[in-house]
Amino acid sequence: MTTVFSPLAATDLSAPSRHAAQRAAMLARQTGGTLALVHVLEKNALLELRRLFAPDAEALEQRMHAQAEQALADLAGELGRAQPGEAAPLQVAVHLQEGTVLSTLAEQAQALGCNLVVVGAHGAGFMRHWLLGATAERLLRKTLHPVLVVRQAPQLDYRKVLVPVDFSQWSLRAISMARSFSPQAPLVLLHACEIPFEGKMRFAGVEEDTILGHRQKIKREALARLGELAHDADLTPAQWQPLVAFANAPDFILEQEEEQGADLIVLGKHGSGMTEELLLGSVTKHVLGQARADVLVVR
Repeated sequence: MTTVFSPLAATDLSAPSRHAAQRAAMLARQTGGTLALVHVLEKNALLELRRLFAPDAEALEQRMHAQAEQALADLAGELGRAQPGEAAPLQVAVHLQEGTVLSTLAEQAQALGCNLVVVGAHGAGFMRHWLLGATAERLLRKTLHPVLVVRQAPQLDYRKVLVPVDFSQWSLRAISMARSFSPQAPLVLLHACEIPFEGKMRFAGVEEDTILGHRQKIKREALARLGELAHDADLTPAQWQPLVAFANAPDFILEQEEEQGADLIVLGKHGSGMTEELLLGSVTKHVLGQARADVLVVR
């Protein structure tokens, strides 16, 4: 069954956030969903404006609202315009809010019934420091929805999707979301292996042949588990390929992003136990900060 995406596109009306809105519109249009465009006037910025321009603050604020409303309406008209062969235009709703940006976005996604939050990787306003880790972590803690970070101007559907898996509860969900985002794109299921205490084994004088034997066994097991995971996700052999290596996971992901020509990376919000709800996984944070492709973080 095809997932219908009704995304919330967060926009600060800059060019990078326009790319995010365009990708959100593509996803909504392709799956029969609707699009919500949300622009947040930062509460702290408004308070500072009122303090600095007390005599004229009200008029300035009204002008800011009017300009933002017009820009949102123009963007909605552009994104919603019916495409060749479409029976009807895309339904786009605009929402201009005041408040704390991340909390407001999370609240709006919930209130509007959206099932995806889409943001630009950079921007002119509240998004300009988006990928410095802490901001990404705070938004992902606040929202229950998957978050797509858009880096590239969208021209086509995603062509190749990299899905790093660690066989945790997030892995199957990540594969499912990857298929929903681009049903025709081949998936690369990637797993980075390690031998527990490999360094200590060497220090203790364990022979290299023994360590190599452990490596081969772990790699065989990982490949088998990838096959089971693909089977559980109903992937045919033509729809996916396995990739297993002994490597540092973040570096391996970024290396394969380039080597495979992936234009989307789909990650689970890794973690376990108490830390799962408190911290975004270190691998996910690293990839969010360094990837050139768009990145989808699945909840």
